[in-house]
Amino acid sequence: MSSVIFYFDFSSPFAYLGSTQIERVAAAAGATVSWRPLLLGGLFRAIGTPDVPLFAMSEPRRRYQARDLAHWADHLRVPFRWPSRFPIRTAFALRLALASGEALVPLSHALYRAAWADDRDLADRTVLGEIAASLGLDAPALLRASEEPAIKQRLRDLTDEAARSGVFGVPSFLVGEELFFGQDRLEFVADALRRLPSETAGD
Repeated sequence: MSSVIFYFDFSSPFAYLGSTQIERVAAAAGATVSWRPLLLGGLFRAIGTPDVPLFAMSEPRRRYQARDLAHWADHLRVPFRWPSRFPIRTAFALRLALASGEALVPLSHALYRAAWADDRDLADRTVLGEIAASLGLDAPALLRASEEPAIKQRLRDLTDEAARSGVFGVPSFLVGEELFFGQDRLEFVADALRRLPSETAGD
């Protein structure tokens, strides 16, 4: 079966929007999704991009982007509100998702909703524990596991992998060797999945 790799960080509102659609797009193309968290700040530092690109934009561009986000959320019919804490500190939340194993996808959806719909603080470990527990996960064990050196290294490795694959921001989608950036490129992702033989699609 064909597959698309979805590179994401909870810090990006556009990646949140993409996360609400990628599974539907992949399923319609008869494909699966491999979710790959990365630390966006680490990626930006590796490739020489400002840590918070929004802050490097002109004021008219920032106003336009705010409207664009609202338009996309309305178009996709998903809840969205700009968080009261920005930029969002996501390193621990990303490690929490990695440590959750097979629960990575539902937990990631819940963490995205918490940050970009409910204005909850993903840097607050009490909040993270509550979100994990709401999914029936063992929150204390998961919080402890998120501190393990192996999980920290795994996040660094995935960030390095993304950089080697040409990723420069999120959401990014890799189909075979073809990279797509942005939630507004999902139709192209669908086309690529339908074109690509399943044995050569993303892993």
